[in-house]
Amino acid sequence: MIIGYDAKRIAYNNTGLGSYGRTLVNDIAEAVQPGTMLNLYTPGTGDDALRRQIKPRTNVRYVYPDNGIGGLSRATWRTFGIVKDLVRDGVRLYHGLSGELPVDIKDTGIKTVVTMHDVIFMRHPEWYGWLDRKIYAWKFRKTCREADRIIAISECTKRDVMLYGDVPAEKIDVIYQSCGTRYKLREGEKKLQEVHTAYMLPERYVVSVGTIEERKNIILAVKAMRLLPDEISLVVVGRPSKYAERVKHFVEANGLSRRVRFLHNVPADDLPAIYQMAEACVYPSRYEGFGLPVIEGIQSGLPVVACTGSCLEEAGGNATIYVDPDDVYGMADAIKQSLKGMPGRDERIATGMQYISRFENADVARQVIQVYSRLLGADL
Repeated sequence: MIIGYDAKRIAYNNTGLGSYGRTLVNDIAEAVQPGTMLNLYTPGTGDDALRRQIKPRTNVRYVYPDNGIGGLSRATWRTFGIVKDLVRDGVRLYHGLSGELPVDIKDTGIKTVVTMHDVIFMRHPEWYGWLDRKIYAWKFRKTCREADRIIAISECTKRDVMLYGDVPAEKIDVIYQSCGTRYKLREGEKKLQEVHTAYMLPERYVVSVGTIEERKNIILAVKAMRLLPDEISLVVVGRPSKYAERVKHFVEANGLSRRVRFLHNVPADDLPAIYQMAEACVYPSRYEGFGLPVIEGIQSGLPVVACTGSCLEEAGGNATIYVDPDDVYGMADAIKQSLKGMPGRDERIATGMQYISRFENADVARQVIQVYSRLLGADL
């Protein structure tokens, strides 16, 4: 039995969709019965460090196009070029890990599952260009129509898929994502010191991890820094966009350059240490399908501050403090409450750790395997 996966994000994306795919594949590979093979289809080798996060097992292998991707980009290959490889390899079920399925896969008889992470381009079209909106909407509607099963990573995402994709509730399984165990494991003092020195980290800081784009709303945390003690800094880790330049201009114009640090292209192996040396995790996003950095922060032993308006309450539970995404004073106050030595901080951390036990890897993998088994009519 061969299960195929869209593994482009696994090989190329450090956080977000890449983390989701790597964690899920590792957990499924460990849980399935002997004789089940997991093929990871990717248009190129990607990042060696990311690929190596897939644990070496006899039932997992990367599959690359025989003759390259020709004139196709990496993005279009997984839409138009992958199907012939799936048929060639005898794949019985294909899982689109990042919200889309290949064109013409419906004609092959291969069963299909797709994970929908969010429908942001529908909820907030103002954050996307005209062409991007058209392409995403076409892929989304086609995938909703053709997929045999849809996995939504939160109740919020399920509601959006039903609304914008005209999908019946019974076609959707809500299965939360986990973030693996690497943030639970405490780094040694040597590693912490190496990372602290390499990135010239401040002595006291709060951390925010995620692409620096308008939706993530990091400007809220930056503005809050003006209301916090001078010894507290903000470390922002993520891939920049045009929005990042606007944020950096604000930082410079308001004399915050010493207290707000931007780190780009941080290797995945260094992220746990950066989290663990922080005093709190801040995630001011206006809209998410789930909000994995909230769980990463809790796993790292940090109190978390996030924003209302989407699904972050599902990820963080009652231990996280939530503020309006435009409330600078509320954000500053929530960060103050989360700093070391503040009353209730340790209790919030303990409550958060207890809450996120529902996202344990083995349980998430078991639920996904059950979706596969029902579709195939066979135990995996």
